Amino acid sequence: MTAFEDAAERYRRELFAYCYRMLGSPHDADDAVQETYLRAWRAFDAFQGRSSVRTWLYRIATRVCLRAIEGRARRALPSGLGGPAADPAGTIDPRNVEIPWVEPVSATELDPAMAAEAHHGIRLAFVAALQHLPGRQRAVLILRDVLMFHADEAADLLDSSTAAVNSALQRARRQLARTAPDGYDLTEPADPVRRTLLDRYAVAFENADIDELLRILAADAVLEMPPIPTWFRGREQVAAFLRRRLTRPGRRLLPTTANGQPAFGLYVAGHGGVPRAHALQLLTLGPNGIARIDMVHDPLLFPRFGLPHLASIEEKTCI
Repeated sequence: MTAFEDAAERYRRELFAYCYRMLGSPHDADDAVQETYLRAWRAFDAFQGRSSVRTWLYRIATRVCLRAIEGRARRALPSGLGGPAADPAGTIDPRNVEIPWVEPVSATELDPAMAAEAHHGIRLAFVAALQHLPGRQRAVLILRDVLMFHADEAADLLDSSTAAVNSALQRARRQLARTAPDGYDLTEPADPVRRTLLDRYAVAFENADIDELLRILAADAVLEMPPIPTWFRGREQVAAFLRRRLTRPGRRLLPTTANGQPAFGLYVAGHGGVPRAHALQLLTLGPNGIARIDMVHDPLLFPRFGLPHLASIEEKTCI
């Protein structure tokens, strides 16, 4: 192991999480981390220890991310593009793959200790909320409110002043409060309530039991389905939409974790009745039930989350 690797490699996963929050995509975060380490490796001989290696790497990563954000359309969830659909029985917008959607991240890509300690800061809805902010405000809010850097440290990373960082943080917090998707900052119930909710949800969804889903959805529950731009808000609206789709039992849910949240791989019967990968569901649990269902329709995501493309018919759902 080289001197650079010995000094820098330990920070790779936390830098990935930082870049993911900044850019809203694990693929973009991978690219940003690779560029960060390439720049750092090239400059390591000139690094004179005026700051810690960690701070130095964050400074480089911040610059890389800010440059990546420039001139690029921000990533979003459907709720960031317009209001909820008024009629669950109405026409659903077709998939729009031209929109750069916020993408989920798997547990294996995150530092387990950091994800457990600051899991609210990695939720899909929170990452989507960050994308509403200008690049520098985004960096300030993540550095100060998620990673707990001091104001003077954040100022140093951004080549700014402490006063400017504090001002940017206040603007970022106000903007976040106005534009953040519902459920980005909810406090999850503790076990065993959490496990009971997940068990009930999985059984109800697989059995197409809409009445049970109504009982466990929060009153202001949200359903989003990227890359489908249509989304719904409210327990009755969400249930009415699902009632049109879940007309009979037979779908399968296999548990996983995404963005530090409970998640399921949704399988729908295909050729020969074999359940095939269909969508990844991320659930946000609140004090009054399931507050969000983010259903990402991209079967290519499944291997990243430890999920097979085909589910065994005999396989049991287990939370």
